[in-house]
Amino acid sequence: MPPALLVTGLSKTFRVRERRPGFVGALKGLFTRPARDVRAVEDVTFTIERGERVAFVGPNGAGKSTTIKMLTGILHPTSGTAEVLGFVPWAQRRALAYRIGTVFGQRSQLWWHLPPTDTFELLRVVYGQDRAVHAARRDRLVDAFRLGDLVDRPVKTLSLGERMRFEIVASLLHAPDVLLLDEPTIGLDVVAKSVIRDLVRERSEADGATVLLASHDTGDMEAVCDRVLVIHDGRLLLDRPVGELRRTYLRRKVVTLATVEPTIDLRLPGVTVRETTPHRTVLEVDTATTAVEAVIQAALAATRLEDLSVEDPPMEEIVKAIYASAGRGTAAGAGSREGAPGDGGRR
Repeated sequence: MPPALLVTGLSKTFRVRERRPGFVGALKGLFTRPARDVRAVEDVTFTIERGERVAFVGPNGAGKSTTIKMLTGILHPTSGTAEVLGFVPWAQRRALAYRIGTVFGQRSQLWWHLPPTDTFELLRVVYGQDRAVHAARRDRLVDAFRLGDLVDRPVKTLSLGERMRFEIVASLLHAPDVLLLDEPTIGLDVVAKSVIRDLVRERSEADGATVLLASHDTGDMEAVCDRVLVIHDGRLLLDRPVGELRRTYLRRKVVTLATVEPTIDLRLPGVTVRETTPHRTVLEVDTATTAVEAVIQAALAATRLEDLSVEDPPMEEIVKAIYASAGRGTAAGAGSREGAPGDGGRR
């Protein structure tokens, strides 16, 4: 049985025509425009076995969505090969569509003015599902995603978090073997993100589906996946278990405190002040030295809190740390699980 995803040397280059500035430039552009090649994905190689949950993370513009679109057959690669469940996506797109589910965080498959049940019925017809089998699976998913009281409301009346849960239900209705998620939590608040992360993991475990989750949010990676691929500037930079990445690169958390008092004096080992303004303090916590819980308890003892948040450092900072480690030779194995050099960046 072939792996769920087998990607070898996958690259995608776009030909971009530039617009000339000014009125004269616009007139000239009617007849000719200078063009340049933009490499969105470059020589990406990885393998994902069936049943794995893998995060595909990197800053905005790193090449995540382009790769996902090639794996679904929406885009043809410039070079390289890929197989999803043994299918070549861009050559066997119709056959593959019956075996995969996709969610694009900024593209909806729900009909805006109709309730989700109407979209679900359309999908039943599209995938040729038996009515009774479809209804049973639909009801199980709606119940699992806690959407029973919303399923007959027009989509336009739902919150963003509710819509995203329905999007994922829609992608799971035909029992796909592979679930490709592109920024499924983008724009959601902390609570909605947590709900969706937990539900995706639960359904993957229940159905045995392979998950490739593309995101720039490291919280998605930690909550859902067991392995992470880090992409930057179109190249695969790192391929590691999530636990190893957490110990190496995600040791720091950013804690923001909104206080009743103008300032707070909080001195703990491994805790540094990133930013301070009246009634607001941003701390960076080395969790290997002091746990976040200890920082929160100390803050509660030292001042009155109006609000607090705990976040990972921006993905750009994590990528910089990975590059720095690669430069010191500590990120060997990035780029593939077989031990390709960890450099990965362009020059």
